[in-house]
Amino acid sequence: MKTILRSFLIALAAAAFASTAFCQDDVAGSKDYPGVSRMPGYFVYEYTELPFDAYTYTVKDGNNTKEVKVEGHKYDFRYNLKDGASMPSGLQILRNFENAVRTAGGQVLYEGDDTATMRMKKVDKEVWMEVSHSNIPSGMCIYLRIVEKEGMKQEVVMDAAAITQGLSESGEVAIYGIYFDTGKSDLQPESGPALGEIAKLLKDQPQLKVFVVGHTDMVGDPAANVKLSQARAQAVVTALVTKNGVASARMIPFGAGPYAPVATNRSEDGRAKNRRVELVEIATN
Repeated sequence: MKTILRSFLIALAAAAFASTAFCQDDVAGSKDYPGVSRMPGYFVYEYTELPFDAYTYTVKDGNNTKEVKVEGHKYDFRYNLKDGASMPSGLQILRNFENAVRTAGGQVLYEGDDTATMRMKKVDKEVWMEVSHSNIPSGMCIYLRIVEKEGMKQEVVMDAAAITQGLSESGEVAIYGIYFDTGKSDLQPESGPALGEIAKLLKDQPQLKVFVVGHTDMVGDPAANVKLSQARAQAVVTALVTKNGVASARMIPFGAGPYAPVATNRSEDGRAKNRRVELVEIATN
């Protein structure tokens, strides 16, 4: 009986191995990153995609190197070589991706023995990519770690009670969770929850009047940023009036541009904090 059981387990293990060896289709749900094709003879062995995460890239800094943490929409790929396919050299892999990025107008920021860091523009996105390779028993595998650089969209917004507390304590409160198209004053649909809480606050306190103040970071021309922040403040007021039923006389839009930062403009995190809408209580007595 033990002999039969042992034979069965060996056969089962062999079947599992064969299934793994011959299953060389792309893993379910995977796809190449748009505009970045794979090396010939490879299939997607592992794939993950996260709407917001970070990866630390190595870049050249003069004669030295430094680490740069990039946050945004993150993609991770592992490509394995198919059975019988011709295996490229490690240098061949790096050069292929580097040349493709340069052709697309991008830059190679670092190249090591088995790793390269690249950066390119894709429509209105800054895309960072690390390519690396390693030898495994089945051949050379390729790793791609790609981040579309962007700030995190705030999913948890202040409720009306928290906004009230901020106004009562300091007379002003920053509202994160209001989003605009890049370089424009068009409100994005994701702004709905934050606008709804502002409307609830104003309806609960019918005597309250506020300045709606738009702020930008320091990227670009200051005068243009002031104009943009004014248009964004007006867009918030218009949305509260037309979609939330708040009387326009209770809100005054104002564009402060880049002139009242709450964080450094030297980092993306700081710039994201500076791009905000604030409510300032109009209190004259």
